[in-house]
Amino acid sequence: MRSRFNTTFRLLPLFFGALAINSPPARAAAETTLSSVAVDISSDTRPQASNRLTEQEKAAGWRLLWDGKTTDGWRSAKAEVFPASGWVIKDGVLTVLGKRGQEAAGPGDIITRERFSDFELVADFKLTPGANSGIKYFVQLNLDPVTGAGAKTATGSPIGCEFQILDDVRHPDAKLGRDGNRTLGSLYDLIPAAADKAPNPIGEWNTARIVVRGSHVEHWLNGAKVLEYDRGSQNFRAVVAQSKFKSIPGFSDWRDGHILLQEHGNEVSFRNLKLRVPGSK
Repeated sequence: MRSRFNTTFRLLPLFFGALAINSPPARAAAETTLSSVAVDISSDTRPQASNRLTEQEKAAGWRLLWDGKTTDGWRSAKAEVFPASGWVIKDGVLTVLGKRGQEAAGPGDIITRERFSDFELVADFKLTPGANSGIKYFVQLNLDPVTGAGAKTATGSPIGCEFQILDDVRHPDAKLGRDGNRTLGSLYDLIPAAADKAPNPIGEWNTARIVVRGSHVEHWLNGAKVLEYDRGSQNFRAVVAQSKFKSIPGFSDWRDGHILLQEHGNEVSFRNLKLRVPGSK
């Protein structure tokens, strides 16, 4: 895998200027770890079946976050059981069906039963034209959802950090927010993904990667890093203060949280959800 950034904190110069970073030794260690992650998943170029682990992945501590067949390990964000309708499992693909394009107006989001702190997650996703969805992490079910303007609302998606999944050309959300921070691969409403990101065409599979190491977080799209940030840093808090999450005390300071697949009223599919936790070999 290759990185598209040479800046340090890497919140994109066009968005926030030159920003502070971790200590050089810590950053060097992180870069080494992430390089090994790339080899674990991507060095084997042979065709692989969906929702299966290679022997190399197993040895590196990866596991399936979704088994490709059942709802085991997942539940509704609104209830203790998996939604009775609106999510379809077929041929190793998990699909949320469209419903008027409204956030959480249909079957609702689904979340992992487990909570995670440090982790590495990869997931394939496929958009339909004009679709909107997301992969959230550090999801907190005890916080009220908020509207796009930051006001509390009775319905909506739970609060968490979000890897935005969006048809940037057709969906209006791509033009909202600040400096493109609601586009594909962005940390939703906070940090825009790299302008030179390379998504595959609508209707084809893309691969998201989310890496969390303590306070340091990275988003990757199709093998390239598109952003990174440090939770709790002064610069990150300044970004939050300009976002829809500004009224949520300690946003993103949570020690752990659920992983969530978002239902936003559009048809979006997922497969190959794989995760590993440090020290899980």
